[in-house]
Formats: sequence, C-alpha cells, structure tokens
Amino acid sequence: MGDVLAGFHAAWEFESDSVLIRFERGIRTPKLFQALGERRIPHEAIAAVTLSPGKRGTVVLHAVPRAGADPLMEAAAGQLKDGCDPYRLVLPAERETLAEYYADELRARLPPDDGGPPDRYLVAAPEAPLQFKAYDGKASFDGKQVSFRWFWTGASSAKWKAGDQSFSISDLSGIEWRSPEVFEGHLRLLRRESPVAQPAQADQDPAAVVFGLGYGPVHESLPFAASVLAAVRTSGPALTSDGVVAAPVTAGVRRDPADIADRIRHLGELHQAGLLTDDEFTTKKAELLAEL
Repeated sequence: MGDVLAGFHAAWEFESDSVLIRFERGIRTPKLFQALGERRIPHEAIAAVTLSPGKRGTVVLHAVPRAGADPLMEAAAGQLKDGCDPYRLVLPAERETLAEYYADELRARLPPDDGGPPDRYLVAAPEAPLQFKAYDGKASFDGKQVSFRWFWTGASSAKWKAGDQSFSISDLSGIEWRSPEVFEGHLRLLRRESPVAQPAQADQDPAAVVFGLGYGPVHESLPFAASVLAAVRTSGPALTSDGVVAAPVTAGVRRDPADIADRIRHLGELHQAGLLTDDEFTTKKAELLAEL
C-alpha cells in the first residue's frame, strides 16, 4: 500500500508485507512509545484488525497481535493500559471513514490463521545493551548476560548475602514482568535449572529486582524484559563436550574501592542488627575484598 495514516502519538505506514509504526516524541506521547521509536509489524504477526469508538470524539484502529509473535506483548502479558498499547492508533472521529478503508485493506492482506503460535518471534525486540534502575538494584543486559547490582539502600539482607548476580541467557527459561504500576511490581528471571526453588517474594529472590515509585518504569523495564525474553527464546542451555548442561560461569570484575567500602560498611550494619551471623559476615567481607 505505501500510504500513511497519522493519528495521535503515532503514524502507521502500510507496506506490502508489514505495517511500519512510527511513534512521535512529543511531550504528551506515552514514554513507552518514545522509547520504542518505531516498530515494524509483519502481516503474519497480526491476528485481526478492529475499528471501534474511542473516548472524547475519537476512533481506535487496533491491529490485534498474534499470540507469541511479539516479545514485548508477551512480556507485558496483558498488563499494559490501553493508552500505552503500541498496537492501537487513536484518530479523530472525523477520520473514521478513512480508517475503515485502511482497516479493510489490511485485513485483506493478513495470511490465514493456522491456529497456533509461531515458532519464533516475528517482531523485533528492543536491542541490547539495556539497563534500568529498580528500587533495590541496577539491572543490565548486554545481549548475552543479565546482571543485577544491588543498592545498599534498597536490597534485602537475602540479596546482600547472595551478592551481585550475573545470569547467562543460556541458563534462563524466561522472565516474569509485573508492572511497576501495580502492587509488588518486579522483574524476575526464571532459571532453567536451580538447586533450590526460587523464593516466592521478589524482594528475597536474587534472580529478581523489585520496582517502586520512580524505579523500573514501564518504558524502561518492559523493553528490557522483552529483549531478554527474545534472547532466551533463541538460545538453549550451554552444553559441555559430553552433552551435559554446563554450570554457569560468572566472570570476575574489579570493583571501585569506594563501592566495596560502602558494601562492607552495610554488611557491618546487618551484622550488628543480627541479620548476619559472624561466619556469614566474615565470608562475605572476604569475598568483597577479593574483588579489589
């Protein structure tokens, strides 16, 4: 088609095999849209197209995504508010006739639905490297490894005991993203193999970071989750030459001495409060000193 339909916050360009969505960067545009920039949605990633009345004299053109086609929507798991749904184009009501024309044209180009999810993601995930600040730590993803670095002001004693964490994508089976706009929002990494069950509470789980007011906002944590999820789906567990799943390896990283000093000071506070035993304090202090 090659035509462009502009609405509030976005413009859709209808191409022969896909819809290219370009999001505006205006002050009123949802921050998630600004973070995404633009997205190409292949026709095979669309399950249906609807047009319905919106709020306050608008109509909404909705390209319903196919289940399992987009890592962003799979990570969101239905938690996005309508105003932050990248598959919805809101237009003035007077453009309804034009929107109906494009809806019909797009429906005619959709391939037959085979009834099952695709064997791969059809929509590209946000590209790594990505990072964001959660309430209890900083999360980073370089495309191959997810790292959590705990904040002494927010991390629980369980996370301090475990220390900073690094997870290879090959050791993960998926992610769990709970929106920061609801109670107990968090991002949790799901392990392929774990010697013990992961704690139910995210603030006690070294494989999770928790959100809070201003920490882990949707426009930062959701693209991060989608990128990790896409990487997990395209990888498998690392194997040794004998065909056995290899144990995870964490590379040693030299730390800032001031950061190490702060961490040891915090360990001392936990020790004095009775949250760490003498042995736990001594062992963890030695580990931190070894990172210098």
